[in-house]
Amino acid sequence: MKKLLFLSAAVFLAGAAALAGAQAFPTRPLRVIVPQPPGGGYDSAARIIGEPLAALLGQPVVVENRPGGGTIIGTDAVAKAEPDGHTLLLGGSANVVFTPALQKSLPFNPRTDFVAVGLAVANTYTLVVRNDLPFASLQDVVQHARANPGKLTYASAGNGTGQHLVAALMWHVAGVNVTHVPYKGAQAAYQDLLPGRVDLFFDASQTAKAQIDAGRVRAMAVSGPERLPTHPAVPTVRETGAADFDMVNWIGYFAPAATPAPALARLRADFVRVMAMPDVVARFEKSGLKVLRLSMAETEALVAADIEKWGRMIRAAGLHAD
Repeated sequence: MKKLLFLSAAVFLAGAAALAGAQAFPTRPLRVIVPQPPGGGYDSAARIIGEPLAALLGQPVVVENRPGGGTIIGTDAVAKAEPDGHTLLLGGSANVVFTPALQKSLPFNPRTDFVAVGLAVANTYTLVVRNDLPFASLQDVVQHARANPGKLTYASAGNGTGQHLVAALMWHVAGVNVTHVPYKGAQAAYQDLLPGRVDLFFDASQTAKAQIDAGRVRAMAVSGPERLPTHPAVPTVRETGAADFDMVNWIGYFAPAATPAPALARLRADFVRVMAMPDVVARFEKSGLKVLRLSMAETEALVAADIEKWGRMIRAAGLHAD
């Protein structure tokens, strides 16, 4: 009887300690590691979410930029961080899906080293072309490229970036050869696209919008499965008949895989509350991003499916980071 009472007391105390730990989380400021430089879309998303999340958690949420290695340095830092819920990753298609497929080896495994806190927004790409390009549609471009392999050129914001992958994979699916001209960022790409030194550029839709609205470039197609409200007259790639292809990228918060269940549950619940706030939704939508409202099961399924799908396509196209 004494042994039974002792075991019961031990179980009770362990449960009480676990409950106290769950109630105490977080006990200090949280860090959100952004594996890209300040000022970009990932950095902006981290900060838009972080401020109201801090208010709900009762602790500061500090955004820390850790660029380098094509998103590897910052992402790996979270994979190796203490899994207590206080260090999070701003994860997106770039570092969770594309980088692993482009690299021969990595110090982390996106399938096993991270768990999703939640996906916040999705973005597409818009194919813009120099104003004097003598083609009216993407179908015309593909037909010309098929008859003249390698003659047309497309810009990107750098080898292995989303702007590179969406174009390279779309040309691969269409079965045409268009010459890649990588630049150090979208701004540098536009400096050659506007005067006509390069022909085409699949840029992130939210940043391409200003160039389109100003009449500096022409929009020819969008990469998503549906047209954008900001440019309803611009067809999707699939609508043009040029290729059976679409690509949508997502951005969200991730935690180390071994994060305790109570801390992860608190993070996920407060993340959902943040993404339901009208001012947060308005800020994202104003920047041209689509707010995602996915269950955790849908989130996990989407991440897993994208890792498999885009990894397979990137390898089939022979794309790599260098």
